[in-house]
Amino acid sequence: MTTDSPSSRSSRHVPVVVVGAGPAGLTVGNILRAASVDCVVLEAESREFIERRPRAGVIEEWAVHALQRRGLADNLSARAERHSSCEFRFGGERYRFSYTELTGRHHWVYPQPLLVTDLVREYVDVRGGDARFSVRDVDLHDLDTARPFVTYTCPETGEQQVLTCDFVVGADGPRGAARAALPPGHARIARHDYGTGWLALLAEAPPSGDCVLFGVHPNGFAGHMARSPEVTRFYLQCPPGDDPENWSHDRVWSELRLRLQAADAPPLVEGPLIEKRVLDLHDYVVEPMMYGRLFLAGDSAHLVAPIAAKGMNLALHDAFLLGDALVAYLDGGDGSGLDGYSEACLRRVWDYQEFSQWLSEVYHGTAAGDPFRAGTTFARLRRLFTSPAAAAAFAEQYLGAAERY
Repeated sequence: MTTDSPSSRSSRHVPVVVVGAGPAGLTVGNILRAASVDCVVLEAESREFIERRPRAGVIEEWAVHALQRRGLADNLSARAERHSSCEFRFGGERYRFSYTELTGRHHWVYPQPLLVTDLVREYVDVRGGDARFSVRDVDLHDLDTARPFVTYTCPETGEQQVLTCDFVVGADGPRGAARAALPPGHARIARHDYGTGWLALLAEAPPSGDCVLFGVHPNGFAGHMARSPEVTRFYLQCPPGDDPENWSHDRVWSELRLRLQAADAPPLVEGPLIEKRVLDLHDYVVEPMMYGRLFLAGDSAHLVAPIAAKGMNLALHDAFLLGDALVAYLDGGDGSGLDGYSEACLRRVWDYQEFSQWLSEVYHGTAAGDPFRAGTTFARLRRLFTSPAAAAAFAEQYLGAAERY
């Protein structure tokens, strides 16, 4: 969006304005602060809200190492659980897949609200960063010039504030100000709908196993993912657009028991449901992930359905590349990282999207009512547990590329 110059209004200049205080925006902010680059983070929600908002919980090992190198993983390293395997349940049997034995690498379970809390504390309380919460009416201007600026309404005074800057990081999701600022026709937004829904549940119940459980059943997919010693995430495949109120406590636990049953499996630990919402599974990718001085990151640029637990990892990947590229340019004039940012991010984005599609067919094929899809689903599962090459390829994709950032 292009408007009149802000020169007639009171404004402050900072090198970078970050819109959105999720994992991507806060990680960029911390990278900039560590390099003594001034920035402001704007967030539409309160600090208390973003520290409680339930989201993802699986972090790939390469991302943990990258957070550790940047001094952003002290609590994570002390508190996160390391997982070395997952378990598929189908045909009434249990099939454990030990990916650490194949790769030497792990998954880490650390709920996103805890990571966001850590990143906010490090940015605001430790590194002295400027974060402004509960702001309204965020708007981006003159992005195709060397002097973009951002306006917003201060929640305390109700007055419009102006921040001029050199760059804007758009990390405020698909319905945020950053996506809205893209001019018509600039970006291609590729979208894929899976045609199915997941009932996303949080239960006040300890995990029923020591790893992630995937139930592949004619009634639909079921998933079990630990979030903490006291809370477990469950998923149940359901029709898209289904009403969560159609799923009573008894119906939920009946279907979870059915879809996750297997010989010699311990019974599920049940408990009160503290979250119940339906996700209509879909993906999208924005290409390119930049416009002028605006760089998109995280869900502003791409969404991958929770099928393969990749979303938070992609957001962190964007943030590492973008934060380092901004520092290289603002500190030393090296613009190569910014020039290649979109292409570098999208390589991993498309790789994860493809894996999500492949895994979706494994999860959902037997419930499609199509004998052919059911047959190919079981062929994929059998190959996974009989072919070392297939197992190694799955483990590599499931854990993510072990590149250094």
